[in-house]
This record gives sequence, C-alpha cells and structure tokens, in this order.
Amino acid sequence: MTRTRKQPDQNEEPRENEPGESREKQPKATPGSVQSVDRAVSVLEILARLGEAGVTEIADELGVHKSTAFRLLGVLENRGLVGQAKDRGKYFLGAGVLRLAGAAAVRLDISQEGGPVCRELADELGETVNIAILDDDAAVNIMQARGPASVTAQNWLGRRTPLHATSSGKILLAHLPTTLREGLVARTLPRLTEHTVTGTVALRGELEAVVEQGYAIAVEELEVGLAAVAAPVRAHDGKVIGALSASGPVYRLTDDRLTELAKRTVAAAVELSRRMGYGF
Repeated sequence: MTRTRKQPDQNEEPRENEPGESREKQPKATPGSVQSVDRAVSVLEILARLGEAGVTEIADELGVHKSTAFRLLGVLENRGLVGQAKDRGKYFLGAGVLRLAGAAAVRLDISQEGGPVCRELADELGETVNIAILDDDAAVNIMQARGPASVTAQNWLGRRTPLHATSSGKILLAHLPTTLREGLVARTLPRLTEHTVTGTVALRGELEAVVEQGYAIAVEELEVGLAAVAAPVRAHDGKVIGALSASGPVYRLTDDRLTELAKRTVAAAVELSRRMGYGF
C-alpha cells in the first residue's frame, strides 16, 4: 500500500535539524514565517510607542485577529521581550529588550560612528573638528578631522587637555555626577592663560550654563589665539559619553561666528548621539 506523505502545515514553524541530519533537508523560511517575524517586531514597536496595550488594542493596530495577537504576545513573553501586568492584562516591553539594547550599544563605538560626522562637519565649517572623551581628570581627543581652512591647525589627536580650560572638557565636566564634578572643580586649577577660569564659583556657574544652553565655548582659555565650541554626545541611555568640538583661530572665530558654529556643532552632536542609539 502506498502511504500518502503528510503535507506540512502552512502555519507550522520550520523545525531544527536532528543531530546528524543534513542541513540541506532544513525547510526554507516560508512567507508566513517571515510575516510572523514582521508582526512580532511591530508588536514591540507598538508597545514602545504606547507604553502598554491590551490584546485587542494590539490586534487592531496590526489588523489581525485577537488570537493571532495573543500567540505573538505569548512567544514574546516567553522570550522576556514583553511582560504583562496581571491585574490589568496589559502588555509592556520586557527586560529582554534592555538586554538586547545593551548588547547592541556595546558594539557601537563612538570613534567608528563619529568618523563620518566629524568629516562632514569639518567640511561644512572649514575648521578642525574633534571628538573627546573623559580620561580620568582630563579630556582626550580620540578623533580629528580638518576642514579646508584648517590646513595649518595643530594635531590634537591623542592629546589630553584640562577639563576646565577647553570647550570639550567643560562639556564632560558639566555632565559628571555631582560628587565627582564638585571634587574636580574644588581643586586648585592651573591658569594657562589670562582667560582661563579657575575660580570654583565662577567655574561652577559656567558649567551650569553649559548644561542649560547645550554647548560650551572656550576662547583663549587653553592657548592664546585659539577658540572652540563643543556639544555633548550621548549614549543610548542619555549619558554623556563624549564631546564634539570645532576649533580655530580667534581672528576667524568671532562672537557671531562662534554662535553659528555652536548651532551646527550641536546639530552634529545630536546626529552622532542618534548613531549611538540615543532617542530610540
């Protein structure tokens, strides 16, 4: 008697290979399974937007039957990507999403992501653009791009600069936890030029202004003849992890020019922060 081969269920997920079974026998992903993945991602996006939602609301958003939405939520809940408030039956994003986000954030390197942003800003402004990060009690420049007008600018790459006398340093200092920031501000700070701010009260006030306005300016505080403006770069969790700066000679960077540079540098820092996962 000839036995009829069982036809696969269209809604059945592809099974894993048995030990020793050839990979060539593994079923290919069906249009239905791809659609399920798309819907599952849509569920996460819905919960991210709404905060929490019930099965009926999610089904309506997806345009599917409640049973389909319930199955999707069950799979996501089993993997820890969504949770459920037992008293209300509402679903919300689970801790598993944070685990995935954290893993992705680790792979996002500010120097790698910052390269295109630095070069574009340097070309746009014609000045030297740097990315600096905190290195103990100093700012260290980890990336630099030079614009067409900065061909004679000095190389800042790898150089450690004092936090209180540079625009990048002020950004990093201003966004430190209060205890750590106060400890650095209260120290005896070196006066590098006649314009360097070294007084505790004056520096504290300037740092408060930096946070409020979203950028920092330093004019001849590190070196005579040098001016710079910087803006904060944030990680996915909102923490300031770096500073994007544009610098040049004071004869080019007048007050009006610095104001314009501040706007463009802030915009570029926002773009770099987006690349680092902030705002999603």
